[in-house]
Amino acid sequence: MSEITPFEINVSDAEIADLKQRLANTRWANAETVDDWEQGIPLAYMQEVCDYWLNEYDWKKREALLNRFPQWKTGINGLDIHFVHVKSPEANATPLVMTHGWPGSIVEFQKVIEPLTNPVAHGGSAEDAFHVVCPSLPGYGFSGKPTETGWGLGKIADTWAELMARLGYDEYVAQGGDWGSMVTTCIGGQDPEHCRGIHLNMAIAPPTEESMSDLTELEQRALAGMQHYQEKDSGYSKQQSTRPQTLGYGLVDSPAGQAAWIMEKFWSWTDCNGHPENALTRDEMLDNVMLYWWPATGASSARLYWESFANPPMQEVSVPVGVSVFPHEIFQASRRWCEARYEHLAYYNDLDKGGHFAAFEQPEIFVDEVRAAFRAILG
Repeated sequence: MSEITPFEINVSDAEIADLKQRLANTRWANAETVDDWEQGIPLAYMQEVCDYWLNEYDWKKREALLNRFPQWKTGINGLDIHFVHVKSPEANATPLVMTHGWPGSIVEFQKVIEPLTNPVAHGGSAEDAFHVVCPSLPGYGFSGKPTETGWGLGKIADTWAELMARLGYDEYVAQGGDWGSMVTTCIGGQDPEHCRGIHLNMAIAPPTEESMSDLTELEQRALAGMQHYQEKDSGYSKQQSTRPQTLGYGLVDSPAGQAAWIMEKFWSWTDCNGHPENALTRDEMLDNVMLYWWPATGASSARLYWESFANPPMQEVSVPVGVSVFPHEIFQASRRWCEARYEHLAYYNDLDKGGHFAAFEQPEIFVDEVRAAFRAILG
């Protein structure tokens, strides 16, 4: 067995001083020529956030919050993988690997780890308990940055399967949204011998030809969302999937630039009624930004788009699948689209609130969905 070593986030005073100096010296773009977010994150709000970041945000306090969960590193396929691993007090808990996406991180799962691992203390029953593993994607957070090509979704899925085996879990379930949804789908397709089922909160299930003449309300919403994404919301993905290196210089050099790149998506993709702080606190958003800023992952995180965005794997998945559809998700899929995509759709639910960052925005609903889906999957 390869070594698994404890890890703790510990940012030096010098790094904090450097961040504060960069924030103080930010060279600002001129203001947008519209009175909304149509051209991107507004100057006044970005200046307000960066002033708060510089003068009020307490990183050491937030660092301690993130470090309350045990973290580890282990080398797999030549790369250090950073992960949170929290064991349930319930001996018969189900091992669960949860995967974030872009522009997310393990920060997204901070509010759901305790209810998932210790359900009795959070309104659930012992049968709903999970041993939770939350890895940082390669090139994200405190995982290593790939130095060669090939780290696409399939390889990440194989790496996660090896991680679960290394942790001593002969059988497990998997969950994910965004890139995590695709990694999780690959796990279901590539490791059915050990993976007992998967839950997705952004299922990629394309419209069926038969449904186009009789679209449901959700399907109409989904198609309108796809059109909006293509026309108004996908510029970031085009840049990251074609020229991630060029983009990376600015993101790694400018904290204001890195924050703007991420926080615009908190506005666009959360169920926030026009302002991201209606869905997430300013501290929560900055915690997530910090997991890109400290490890300087502006380019390395974007490279996953270069590896996998143009040709996402769509292999068959024979393990049972659970799907939760949140109404402000980027890509949504109806029950019949999911039934056409997945051989065994064991659970499906269309929610009435929440968005792309489900565990972050609506932790209680998310936990209920994960519990319900795996009850249906595991029987």
